[in-house]
Amino acid sequence: MARPLIGITTSLTETAQTLQRRYVDAVERAGGAPVIVAQTSDSETQRPLLDVLDGLVITGGPGITEGLVGQLPEDLPAVDLHRWKSDCVAFDVLQEKRRPMLGICYGMQFINARLGGTLFADVQAQLGVGAHSPKRTGGVDITHDVSIEAGSLLASLVGAPSVPANSFHLQAVENVGEGLRINAHASDGLIEGIEGEDGRLLGVQFHPEAMPGSAWDSLFEHLVRQARG
Repeated sequence: MARPLIGITTSLTETAQTLQRRYVDAVERAGGAPVIVAQTSDSETQRPLLDVLDGLVITGGPGITEGLVGQLPEDLPAVDLHRWKSDCVAFDVLQEKRRPMLGICYGMQFINARLGGTLFADVQAQLGVGAHSPKRTGGVDITHDVSIEAGSLLASLVGAPSVPANSFHLQAVENVGEGLRINAHASDGLIEGIEGEDGRLLGVQFHPEAMPGSAWDSLFEHLVRQARG
C-alpha cells in the first residue's frame, strides 16, 4: 500500500526555515511519506503542493496573537507574520479538502484560533498554575499526567484514562473553536487536547513526536490512517 503524503509545516528564523527531524521520524514510523511544506511569499506558490497532500502536521512554534486573551509574555515572541500566513494557507486548503490534520503545541493553538477559539497569553500568570515550560524552570524538563476524556477519539487511540506527557508551552486554550471539543486536561485544569467532531482534526498541547514508543505514537498512526481514506 502506498504511503500517503503527509505535509509537515516548518519553523522560521531570520535566515532559515527549519524542521526538527523528530517530526519526520514520527510520520515515517506511522507509515506516512513526510513532505516538508516550505513557507512561501505567495499562497499560489504553495497551492500545487497542498493540493496533493493527504494530511498535515502543524508543528510547534512561537506565540499566537489571534484570539488572544491578555498580552504575550517577554519570553514568548509572537509568531512571524510570514509563518502565520503560510500556516493559514495550508490549513485552509486542507480544511477545504477535508483532509486530516494534527496540531502540536502551537499547532493545536493555531487550529483552535483559526476556528474562532481563544487562547490565554500566559497561563502561569493569568491562572496562577505551575510552570508548563522549561523556560520557567531553569531548563528542567516537565512531565505530567494527561487525563483523557472518556468516549473521546483520543481515548480510543491511547487506550488509557491517563498518560504521561511532556510540556513546553506558555499559552493554552481558553475556549475551543467551532466544531471542536476538549478531549484531555492536565491536573491543574489546563486543556491538553482538542478534536473535531468527525475525527479529522486533532490537537495536543504537548509534543508526541518527542516521546517515540509511547501511547502517543497512535496520534500519528491515526493521522496516516485518515489520510489513506
